[in-house]
Amino acid sequence: MGEREASGTRPAPRSARRAPPGGREAGGPQAGPGPGVARLAAEEPWIRCRACGAGVARPADRIAVGGRHRHRFANPYGIVFEIGCFAAADGCLAVGSPTEEFTWFSGHAWQVGVCAACRTHLGWRFASAAGGGFFGLILERLVEPPAA
Repeated sequence: MGEREASGTRPAPRSARRAPPGGREAGGPQAGPGPGVARLAAEEPWIRCRACGAGVARPADRIAVGGRHRHRFANPYGIVFEIGCFAAADGCLAVGSPTEEFTWFSGHAWQVGVCAACRTHLGWRFASAAGGGFFGLILERLVEPPAA
């Protein structure tokens, strides 16, 4: 039984872990990446989860919403978040029921977004009724790839 299973939480299903892992796999504390992952990571840089190092989004996934990529918002409790907008975030899972209550983007319902590997809160998935959507990820919870 894996470390996460023994603690009462279950690891992410394999289908949820689409981005390359960081320095360790979701199932073990110090397991290295599988064969070929280092090569893939070198060829395709990923913006990674600061907590576990798993790939979350690609730099090419950055988009502008409302005219800019970065936004600063406060939630109803006064906690301020600086987020970046991304068209896709393959290493981020949207959880919970969508709601438009206190949305930061008019016409978009939101769900909490968590790292697919370690379940750290990374931001939110915003979806419009027309079917479009994007991720707003908390920039301080991400690590940018090294400059080429």
